[in-house]
Amino acid sequence: MQTHLADFIRGTPAGDEADAILRKCVHCGFCTATCPTYQLLGDELDGPRGRIYLIKQMLEGSDVSTRTVGHLDRCLTCRSCETTCPSGVEYGHLVDIGRQVAEQRASRPLVQRAQRKFLSTFLPNPHLFGPALRLGQFLRPMLPRRLRRKIPLSGSSGQWPRQTHQRKMLMLAGCVQPAMLPNINSATARVFDAVDIQLIMAPEAGCCGAIRHHLSDTAGALDDMRRNIDAWWPHLEQGVESIVINASGCGAMVKEYGHLLRHDSRYAARAERVAAAARDPSEILPAHAATLKQRTHRPGNQVLAYHPPCTLQHAQQLRGEVERLLLELGVNLKPVQDSHLCCGSAGTYSLLQPELATRLRDNKLAQCEAQRPATILSANVGCIAHLQSGTRTPVRHWIELVDSLLV
Repeated sequence: MQTHLADFIRGTPAGDEADAILRKCVHCGFCTATCPTYQLLGDELDGPRGRIYLIKQMLEGSDVSTRTVGHLDRCLTCRSCETTCPSGVEYGHLVDIGRQVAEQRASRPLVQRAQRKFLSTFLPNPHLFGPALRLGQFLRPMLPRRLRRKIPLSGSSGQWPRQTHQRKMLMLAGCVQPAMLPNINSATARVFDAVDIQLIMAPEAGCCGAIRHHLSDTAGALDDMRRNIDAWWPHLEQGVESIVINASGCGAMVKEYGHLLRHDSRYAARAERVAAAARDPSEILPAHAATLKQRTHRPGNQVLAYHPPCTLQHAQQLRGEVERLLLELGVNLKPVQDSHLCCGSAGTYSLLQPELATRLRDNKLAQCEAQRPATILSANVGCIAHLQSGTRTPVRHWIELVDSLLV
């Protein structure tokens, strides 16, 4: 795709990156076949190829209309198109640039600006989110059914393992996960403990930056990243092997630190090392499958379904590892049709685009529940909470299942 960038972005790091990405696109349209919003809406501008054209026009100096902003907002950033693309177009990076330009060159309505500012301030701050969630859980029986279903029931985290091991890894606690689904982190620690790996937390670490980044609060997101790097760096220098991130959305973000901070002279090298150290549990535990088989009991014959989050299979390009590990442990896991498609959670998408998010969720649940599973498994806190809001079938993190099998 030939480009002629406008003066405002020509020669800038963002302009050079966007130009290189745009030139890879050959207009083949393979991406539209796997784009969730194109499948729902049937509008070329609500598919990757159409959005690429809109971004190209913006970068060449065209006015940015509210219609253009709307098409970019409706993108889930699921990056399924990247998995499909035969030319290696880095659509996720391009849409990030496009959204930043749109925020700078278009004016959102006041209500939208206030909503996005609230979410970028409230969700990444556990001191705000945690108490608010507990209040919502207390009031849950009195709330309207539609709102009640969005508030998860309070749960226990169980015991954190006390045994020390020679092998040590960091773990990101996350910002909403400790309050919303507290058992996931402790279950992860117990499973790693079973294979003789000790997980430790860096208390100074916080939100990975994904929430602010995808709301185009670039400065806030970069601050989140720098804070985490500062918190983790002493541990990495002392020989901690990896940073375990059990929320795949956070994992995808941390693996982008090197790219996003590459022009920061103080943090670029450390960001690259942190990104290289980030690991999803499914990158570590399969190597210990034999040990886990010895330390778990055989599961029953109940059918389980697994929804692989987009941030795991498309952003991190990790496919099949969770399923293979669960099958090796004897879990009766059934395949789900169209497992490559997004469930509609997508960070804050389910809050900002509730109609589309609900349609995608209901489609995903229909495909999962076609197997009549006793439980639906996933690998991301956002997906789990979003799916659970639409079904009575329990939805859990897959590592909680492994934890429940430990003897």
